[in-house]
Amino acid sequence: MGAELMRSLGAFENERLGVGWQYVGMASAAALVAVRRSHPVLVTALAGVHMLALGLLVPMTMSTLPMQTLYFFLIFSGVAWARDRRALLAAVALTLTLMAAWLAWTFALGRGLEQMVSSFGPEAEEGAGLFSPVVGMVGYTLLVNVIFFGGAIVLGQVAWDGARRTAQVLDQARTIAAQARRLRDQAVVDERLRIARELHDVVAHHVSLMGVQAAAARRVMGKDPDAATAALTSVEQSSRDAVTQMRGLLGTLRGHGEGEDLGQQVREGEGAGERDPQPSLADLPRLAARATTSTCEVVVDVVEDPDGAAARVAPPLQLTAYRVVQEALANVHRHSTARSARAVVRVDEAAGCLEIEVVDDGTARAGTAGTGLGLLGMEERASHLGGRVEAGPRRGRAGWRVFVRVPLSGTPGPGGPGCAVGAPGAWADDVPVELSRAGADR
Repeated sequence: MGAELMRSLGAFENERLGVGWQYVGMASAAALVAVRRSHPVLVTALAGVHMLALGLLVPMTMSTLPMQTLYFFLIFSGVAWARDRRALLAAVALTLTLMAAWLAWTFALGRGLEQMVSSFGPEAEEGAGLFSPVVGMVGYTLLVNVIFFGGAIVLGQVAWDGARRTAQVLDQARTIAAQARRLRDQAVVDERLRIARELHDVVAHHVSLMGVQAAAARRVMGKDPDAATAALTSVEQSSRDAVTQMRGLLGTLRGHGEGEDLGQQVREGEGAGERDPQPSLADLPRLAARATTSTCEVVVDVVEDPDGAAARVAPPLQLTAYRVVQEALANVHRHSTARSARAVVRVDEAAGCLEIEVVDDGTARAGTAGTGLGLLGMEERASHLGGRVEAGPRRGRAGWRVFVRVPLSGTPGPGGPGCAVGAPGAWADDVPVELSRAGADR
């Protein structure tokens, strides 16, 4: 349409080639639009070649506004979509070089320049402005081309920069989403492991005590009915405690509180009705009383420095200490012939440490090798709080020893001055043996 309007004004009278070649030139330039995104660098280079060829063959057709707009769009698209910026730089340089060659060719033709000047009227031929007509025409043509095609390059670069920033933001969003999913999955796994440790400790301790007390009741049932009654009463109490604690843990698995994770439900006690609070250091004497049987006496002591330090220990550390003592005593009943066991929990605020030591005087009972999950659970609990576990046979005497040290801060690294995690306690009566596969059967 634009070409025909210009033809109606007589703009194409001096064209050397006919109408057919004019439309071939316009159609070939329009065809480049179809591949401007798939081959942006090639389109940029071909736009420059096409402009030069058309300017030499049908210059008025190339100079029309529709064709100039088409060249602008092709160069803009190439700069905006090219991925290989080095190749694009070469294509842009080629296009600008060809454009400069065409302008130089146009200005070199004196007759053509005179015709361009005369088309602006007699005032241009007389040189009414600050510059001569030739200088004015050359300067105006250069200015128009620089603004027109320079604008195409600048706007294309702006569009490319914006698309790159958008792609970077989207990539970062995908990375953050993937990391969030991994963290969420890891949190679920950690929570499942924590609940598995709790269930193992609860079941192992109470079932072990029930087995020991039931065996004691069977042995003395005909000789000492009172002792048998006491043992069966202990079995009854242990079973109730086990059911209560397992109901509290399993209830959290049924909770579906929106916006709450499993750990939050466990900590707040939701999803299972009424429950007892989590065990603490204050419950250790009751644990010792339940763990004492007719064949094994259990003593648990809590040593504080200063007085009242045990009550100020963070609840997660108190629960860890309780579960470590509970599991160690359960191991004594399951795997040992011990007649006595002693657990000491030491809280030293000055050193910033919580230490647990459980020792017994028995030997390994044949045919009672365990899976090692109990000691593994201890190690996981201590490691989570920045501590360390040592377990193994007592050197120079009969029995087994479990030693745990964690910083009161509950974080990896020294809990305070003097708290060297993993070092033997000052009150230890023998050298600890580091936890290993050889000791994991206990």
